[in-house]
Amino acid sequence: MPQRPIYRIAALAVSAAVLLGSASFGFDAAWQSQFTLPAYAAQEPPTVSVKSGDSAGSPADSAANSSANPATAPVGSGDSDGQHSAAAAPQSQPSPIPTPQPSVALSNRVVDYDISVKLLDGGRLEGAETLTWKNPGRKPVTDLYLHLYPNAFAPGSTFLNESNGQLRGVKMTPGKDGAMELTELTTEDGETLLPRLRYVQPDDGNAKDRTLVSFRLPKAVAPGQSVTVRMKFAVKLPQVFARMGQAGDFVMAGQWFPKVAAYETNGVRGRASEGWDLHQYHGNSEFYSDFGVYGVKIDVPEDRIVAATGFQHKQPVVKDGRKTYQFYAEDVHDFSWSASPDFVTAEDSFSSTGVPGVRIKLYLDPLHAKQQERYMHAAKSALAKLGEWYGDYPYTTLSVVVPPADAEGAGGMEYPTLVTGAAAKNDNPGYELERTLLHEIAHQYWYGIVASNEFEEAWLDEAFTSYTEDKLMAAIYGVSARTPIESLYMTNPLPLKLDAWDYGSSDAYAENVYIRGKLVLKAIESLAGEKTMSKIMRTYFQKYRFKHPDSQSFQRVVEAVTKDDWKAFFQSYVYRGESADFAVASIRTEPDGEGGYQSIVLLTRTQGSPQAATVQFGFKDGKTVRKTWDGIQSHIQIRLQSASPLAYAAVDPMLDIVLDHSRYDNYLKAEAPVRKRTKLDVTLGQLIDAIVGSMAW
Repeated sequence: MPQRPIYRIAALAVSAAVLLGSASFGFDAAWQSQFTLPAYAAQEPPTVSVKSGDSAGSPADSAANSSANPATAPVGSGDSDGQHSAAAAPQSQPSPIPTPQPSVALSNRVVDYDISVKLLDGGRLEGAETLTWKNPGRKPVTDLYLHLYPNAFAPGSTFLNESNGQLRGVKMTPGKDGAMELTELTTEDGETLLPRLRYVQPDDGNAKDRTLVSFRLPKAVAPGQSVTVRMKFAVKLPQVFARMGQAGDFVMAGQWFPKVAAYETNGVRGRASEGWDLHQYHGNSEFYSDFGVYGVKIDVPEDRIVAATGFQHKQPVVKDGRKTYQFYAEDVHDFSWSASPDFVTAEDSFSSTGVPGVRIKLYLDPLHAKQQERYMHAAKSALAKLGEWYGDYPYTTLSVVVPPADAEGAGGMEYPTLVTGAAAKNDNPGYELERTLLHEIAHQYWYGIVASNEFEEAWLDEAFTSYTEDKLMAAIYGVSARTPIESLYMTNPLPLKLDAWDYGSSDAYAENVYIRGKLVLKAIESLAGEKTMSKIMRTYFQKYRFKHPDSQSFQRVVEAVTKDDWKAFFQSYVYRGESADFAVASIRTEPDGEGGYQSIVLLTRTQGSPQAATVQFGFKDGKTVRKTWDGIQSHIQIRLQSASPLAYAAVDPMLDIVLDHSRYDNYLKAEAPVRKRTKLDVTLGQLIDAIVGSMAW
């Protein structure tokens, strides 16, 4: 045999040996990525269509398992049931099959979940979970803490006590309670840990609250080491309420599995010593947890279509009238899913600056089947703007679920790579369709990727999302925010850095966390300039993505970008909850003895940080004069010489100071006696309060 073929065969043999030998080190899977293959990759070119049926396309197929190799994600071929939408601009082109890339850990991946869940009749779930938790700190950990969120819907829970069974205008159906029970809890070796369980109530001591449980481990987890526990659990879903439950054949499974609490290391959110961040499920609060990897099998009746966090990495298995889906997600801090036999499905690929390649999937209530293009356009446009403004969307899927009208409590919610739109109440909704969807997609950045602590600093999620929502609505649809009107909503300003339940009522929570927090960001924009504010927001996102920042983290970014001291601003509006109360306190006008008039105007700033304010003076001859007050002093007298008597004075006539929530004292006529003037001011203030009160949600 010639030498050259011999060398070639020898080289091939050596290469094969290297590949086979490296399998034990995980090299065989290292090339795999979480990129989703387009559903049409292995089929004829698709036609534009929308249909009710199975979810289009299995994004990827793999033998990889999240617990076996959490650092890599599976890849495979799509199925032949894909739908390709004809969404409006921005235009998208079918994406080529992506080249497999190594899976790079974007977060610290503290947790690894391997879960199997089965949907049973009567709104019941049965599940098995293998949880692996890695100690990210420098101290041994002896106890684990689990959130059992469905117990919030059991009688006597703190959530129900605080919310009175109402949330966002939706009431919990009497007798349709929810609950969760751990039926098994063992070590990897099979040692039972159930006798060690104890329910804890660190926030209010409510012995009936069972939303947080702890147990002592047989052996402490050393720093950098991991522990694995296995459990089985049963869930009774409530009638859809507060982000989860069942309505007919529709299921929204949010906060549905035993979820380990967040463990914060030194320096995270300013912590001086590491430890668990422990809170019950409250009436106002949402959630906070560590990033990790999820592999989830969902077993449902055969006619159900399932939407879930992450991507589907195997073809559904159909057997004995049931269907099992498998989903996988990396670098996320929660996992949710929804199921219905009625979903109208559609999907399309999209990429743009900051969006390397995403498969957008719609799961619409049939009432909104004709709104497919609106949903797809909103989703693509939002991702395009967010990627351009802030940075990369790091996931390969985005699923949009639209609940039916009788599942309103599941609408308008965000989970990693999955959002819910407003419930379908009619077949031709107004801009609430787009506004709700843009808000929830914006959450993917501030809730999903930055991942602030929503228990203790909810404004860092909700206010940032509301601010971004306004920007998206203006950029995409030309709908401008009504900032001056929204500033009048403020009837009870409170600090933004508060535990969510300390706001008391849901109205006070929404007023501060959503609206006033957004106005604080608008105020920073007004002071720093829109271009600088864009840089602030992008810098904050880039610096703290996957990092769990706090309010001081944001302050440091503002100061670094602007190169100014913002301590007084943050102290006033974030930590103390003040308003920027500017006022025209008094006017005195009298002849100057030379044919003209002299006026003395007293301006005051009773709250808020120093800020320049425009003051307008109007005279009886119709002339106006504007001056700028630097706002540094708490009060100032301005003297005016004029040929005509002063008619009025107004501070901030253009409504630029968005945090001035009490505008009834910003304007004062010169000729009104003090007694009459005070009565007029109070009446005007009551009128404004009445108007605002009628609009509040």
